[in-house]
Amino acid sequence: MELTSLFSAFGGGVQAFAALLVVIVIIVTIHEYGHYIVGRWCGIHAEVFSIGFGRPIWSRVDRRGTRWQIALIPLGGYVRFMGDADASSRPGKLPSGLTADERRHTMQGAPLWARSLTVLAGPAFNIFLTVALFFGLIMWSGVSDDSSVIGSIEEMPGEQVPLQIGDRIISLDGVLTPDFKALVTQAKTLTDRASVTYVIERGGETLTIDGPNPVPPLVQSVTLNSAAEDAGLQIGDLFVAVDGQSIIAFDQMPPLVEASQGAPMALVIQRGDETINLTLTPRRADLPNAEGGFDTRWLIGVTGGQLFGPTTRTPGLFEAASLSVERSWFMAKTNLNGIAQIILGTISSCNLSGPIGMAKVAAAAVQSGFETFVGTLALMSLTIGLANLLPIPVLDGGHLVFHLYEAITGRPPTDRVLQVLMTFGLTILIGLMLFAFSNDLFLCN
Repeated sequence: MELTSLFSAFGGGVQAFAALLVVIVIIVTIHEYGHYIVGRWCGIHAEVFSIGFGRPIWSRVDRRGTRWQIALIPLGGYVRFMGDADASSRPGKLPSGLTADERRHTMQGAPLWARSLTVLAGPAFNIFLTVALFFGLIMWSGVSDDSSVIGSIEEMPGEQVPLQIGDRIISLDGVLTPDFKALVTQAKTLTDRASVTYVIERGGETLTIDGPNPVPPLVQSVTLNSAAEDAGLQIGDLFVAVDGQSIIAFDQMPPLVEASQGAPMALVIQRGDETINLTLTPRRADLPNAEGGFDTRWLIGVTGGQLFGPTTRTPGLFEAASLSVERSWFMAKTNLNGIAQIILGTISSCNLSGPIGMAKVAAAAVQSGFETFVGTLALMSLTIGLANLLPIPVLDGGHLVFHLYEAITGRPPTDRVLQVLMTFGLTILIGLMLFAFSNDLFLCN
């Protein structure tokens, strides 16, 4: 390996780790703050709030007696409440001689409802963070207008597009397009036309012009960690040919990729004034479908779309909140269904990524821009929040199961049972982490 390649690989690894570190610190801080603040509201005293594990490198004690600290190993964090034996919230032995009021401020001495709300708050804050981030993105970028007025136009390599922002498209190849939905529907029927007739309204005039296909084979986004990214495809590239077949419209691409069944594909790409030959190999992917299941498909990792985009508007607060909850709910259902399908073996276990895969995604999100990074942060926060609700001892969901047992029987599990179950849960977690890590290194490359 040349020195420059080695430096590049090392630098990329450092960048990926730094990006993952930022994501983890944000998500863990929100998660643990949820435990802390709800516990405080419920009268449970937090002795330590730690970002990271191991030896503290910074700490201070606030007026309530809680030690806030940043520890040496920043891959996680914890809140240790009074009465916890360790960072896993395993019940410890309380000092003798505590008054009833002092005992009430411990985790063991608090009412069941207070303990349950405190445990539930961590995952709930992660889910709330996801909704809040989506809300911010929706308010930032706006939502699509329904009119057929052009709000944006993609640049075409080597070609001048005769359309302008603000044009209203009256008809497309002779078919009326009263709104943007009708415009998209008609555009998808023109996969065999390199040139299309547009009737537009511009400045009070009606004009008839010829322009490029409304769904050109233009790369509008490149998926993180995809075959396209590895092959060097970039936003703005134009597909000219695939395996010797000329490409006119983007909708020609998916059937060709699917037909490859994972065999290498020869691509001819136009990038600016340059023609480039590339080879890439499609990858299998399990994608959620409308019925709630998953479809296995071959993908290269690019998206295309219309030559032009709609105008946008700033939604009202209620509409933005509703859309952000709706998007979060869809992602939550997809995540949970994905976990179930992996367990049942109906989709590939390669959908389970370890720290290396997460680091690559985080680094690529940083490189892709602010909106992509925020969207990735929202997805990871939701994933960690839902994962913590799984009924595995050591996780928050496991503690809630213990609380449910206590609510039914009137007494908590014995110390011996708790110790065995916590050891069992820790073993499961370590096994899952090792399996995900092996996916990153060996099984799914």
